[in-house]
Amino acid sequence: MNPEPTPRTCPAPGSRSPARRVPGRRGESSPGLQFDEPLIFERSRPGRRAASLPSCDVPEVSPGSVIPSHLLRDEIPGFPEVSEPEVVRHFTRLSQWNFGIDVGFYPLGSCTMKYNPRVNEEAARLPGFAQAHPYLPDELCQGALQLLYEIEQYLCEISGMARVILQPAAGAHGELTGMMLIRACLEDRGERRRKVLIPDSAHGTNPASSALCGFDVVQIASNRQGCLDPEAVARAMTPEVAALMLTNPNTLGIFEENILEIAEIIHRQGGLLYCDGANMNALVGISRPADMGFDVIQFNLHKTFSTPHGGGGPGAGPVGIGQALTPYMPVPTIEREGGFFRRNYDVPKTIGKLHAFYGNFGVLVRAYAYIRTLGPEGLKRATEVAVLNANYLMQELKGTYDLPYDRLCKHECVFSDKNQARHDVHALEIAKRLIDYGFHPPTMYFPLIVKGALMIEPTETESKETLDRFIEAMKAIAREAEESPELVRQAPHTTRVSKPDETQAARHPVLRWKPGTRNPGAP
Repeated sequence: MNPEPTPRTCPAPGSRSPARRVPGRRGESSPGLQFDEPLIFERSRPGRRAASLPSCDVPEVSPGSVIPSHLLRDEIPGFPEVSEPEVVRHFTRLSQWNFGIDVGFYPLGSCTMKYNPRVNEEAARLPGFAQAHPYLPDELCQGALQLLYEIEQYLCEISGMARVILQPAAGAHGELTGMMLIRACLEDRGERRRKVLIPDSAHGTNPASSALCGFDVVQIASNRQGCLDPEAVARAMTPEVAALMLTNPNTLGIFEENILEIAEIIHRQGGLLYCDGANMNALVGISRPADMGFDVIQFNLHKTFSTPHGGGGPGAGPVGIGQALTPYMPVPTIEREGGFFRRNYDVPKTIGKLHAFYGNFGVLVRAYAYIRTLGPEGLKRATEVAVLNANYLMQELKGTYDLPYDRLCKHECVFSDKNQARHDVHALEIAKRLIDYGFHPPTMYFPLIVKGALMIEPTETESKETLDRFIEAMKAIAREAEESPELVRQAPHTTRVSKPDETQAARHPVLRWKPGTRNPGAP
């Protein structure tokens, strides 16, 4: 028999787990029984099967007699042979190694990793939504079309935009859509503008989306307050500039207070103003991008409106547009004629179709349920609590950690490792040490204009008690950096893999397992 992996027994309190060192607290984690799971290939034994099928009651034929040979896959050498319980236990144990929002606080700045209400999941699983075929004719999917129509109206009200395009499958996809609309609009005017202005604090997807649309990126430096100066925008704005892409609040968590003047500068010379809406959760119910002068905005529904986030999807990045861009909307649009909802493909100047069927429909259902559940006052309150939590955390850690931009923040705040670097302890090591205290690390080394950045976003779903435990852990790590810097530099101490060589892992990754070799991560 293939023996079960040896369980790890955890040490007595205080004997090994640094998480116990937080004064007066045990942190978020509590060590228990843990298994060191081998690779599935190491579990393999010849002849084992995870399924048992009855004898075939029809004549058997070889695959090659009914399927063209070039479509057939060869046998996979070394394919694991395991029993059903071994398969179940293997993948269940791997899932228990993961950290998720259902496990604990996820302070990743810019990512908005907040709790997703389960009622949204139930709504998305309703048979009428989950089992609806995307090629159903309009008359047989009126409920789904009504939901799409109504969530567009909600997002228009929230943003102030004239229309919202629901097809984009992620924030970056929404960015690309917005830039395609801008290009189509300018070309329709007979203008060949080929430059896009982007701040030095921007998300990396902004220049990528611009370049994919054939634009050249011109970077603008932020000022000492972490914002764009209207004078700097005016100097960069020429008849060659198509648009300015601006995140507001920006990636430092600071509101661009000169936004009205900046919008006037861009529009005066015929350009368009694009809002990266990744940080919309700091604005909902308080202010509207259209009122600031923005012509385009993408919403990250999987952030602001509490749908699944992480793991590569699913996501949704609807795009709100002003009236001037509506002639170029992708098809189909959702229209209402009396009490009937229909998909409209008659958009003569359309940029085309963006996504198979109609985007990630299940994510749109979740966002719809979230908006309907909270309502206008609830959405506004969520924004207020997100901003309150971020400022509370910033004030409590200010002084212990360097705060490059000491200003009222919105939904997130950015510290640096400047104070700890004097003891040769840096952002990566602080983040790794947090794992020992039971917390997921924050975002590191972003935005790039802050050296040794630690970017923290508490979101509105975390309680004051959770934030206090996080603050206490961060302060304890700062003390360790002064008194026992080697302890922090060698962290984490309680994980299965303690201090990997990340440079070697990036440059020489092991992508294939060879039979007879040992799992490098096994003890």
